Amino acid sequence: MSPRRNRPRGPQKSPQPGQAPARYGLEQTEDWRGEDWMVRGMAAGAAAKHYRCPGCDQEIPPGVPHLVAWPRNGDVADRRHWHRACWNARDRRSVRPQRSRNAPRY
Repeated sequence: MSPRRNRPRGPQKSPQPGQAPARYGLEQTEDWRGEDWMVRGMAAGAAAKHYRCPGCDQEIPPGVPHLVAWPRNGDVADRRHWHRACWNARDRRSVRPQRSRNAPRY
């Protein structure tokens, strides 16, 4: 059995000035609908509550890794928790109308 490698393989990208390294899971800036969004990955161990994904309108249960996104100039109340696949497909999905919990699903 070969010894375990504790150092990353391949070339390491140095972060741009004013930006933290991506390997630590810190915020990244992405452009969506003409404005900058801050996107942060949330590990499975850190996800302790139930969230509702705005991309698919499904629940994100505790213990599931996902993304947190908010407008760069937004407020704390503007944060939304997304499934990673839903965030990646946000431009290919149609707009879903918001409905109450007791509304019929037809």
